Amino acid sequence: MKPFYRTPLGERVYIFVIYLLITLLCLSIVLPFLNILALSFNAGKDAERGGIYFWPRVWSIQNFKEVFASSNIVTAFGISLFRTVVGTVASVFLTAMGAYALKSRTMPGVRFFTLLIFFTMLFSGGMIPYYMLLKSLHLTNTIWVYIIPSLYSAWNLIIMRTFFQQIHPSLEESARMDGYNDFAIFMRIILPLSKPVIAVIALFNAVGHWNDWFTGAFYVRSAKLRPLSTLLQEMLTRAEAMRSKLESAAGMNQYDALEKMQVTGDSMKMATIIIVVAPIIIIYPFIQKYFAQGVMIGSIKE
Repeated sequence: MKPFYRTPLGERVYIFVIYLLITLLCLSIVLPFLNILALSFNAGKDAERGGIYFWPRVWSIQNFKEVFASSNIVTAFGISLFRTVVGTVASVFLTAMGAYALKSRTMPGVRFFTLLIFFTMLFSGGMIPYYMLLKSLHLTNTIWVYIIPSLYSAWNLIIMRTFFQQIHPSLEESARMDGYNDFAIFMRIILPLSKPVIAVIALFNAVGHWNDWFTGAFYVRSAKLRPLSTLLQEMLTRAEAMRSKLESAAGMNQYDALEKMQVTGDSMKMATIIIVVAPIIIIYPFIQKYFAQGVMIGSIKE
């Protein structure tokens, strides 16, 4: 590899522009997150003055205390953890099984089933028919409403099928000669060679389950079955309503209302974002290596 200073001028300019664009892209992602982190650890009343960018001016953990003060926070965290783990594992495994079946070119009706699955990506039945379907299946107001309806995703199914089609068929032929059936080939050949796509689909599912507040807000009535995202959303709504109520009190302006509040809706919002995002940030480095890892390199010798 030639040293950078010996490369042609045009190539050096090209490399500089690429690095500059990547740096700007990284800054556009990191700087807003640092601003949110600083505001979450800053006193709410002081944050209303503005001027806080990447470092708290008045350090405080009152925002997080207010969020964790809810009596249902532990239960909600358990619900979110349960649905994320069980929903992700079940969805990835069943999606992989469906994708393995659809990748077969000899299965009768494979093109019809593929088009039928793709059709569901283009049209939706709407919220009211969807709610009526969940209610008729007795899934509303149960913990399984978070898991069963999201077991399959047409997009994830197509992604996995495309990846499975890239696996050389000679591997399956060799396994069949050794006496393996379809399920054994799927478990011992296909899945071990599909770690990159499994990691990607698992991350998509986990983030979707962890951040989903809509299902708990509209399809679950019991407060004990609401996940963390839904509970935090309700807390933010109550905080904003309390602030509006204080501001509308007789003879009280916005600044008088702030003096009577330990935290504000905006400061709680920042703390909520950190609480929701933190688990994903912690888990991501452990699976990031699979995103670009080529596990198929060297597996075929012909």
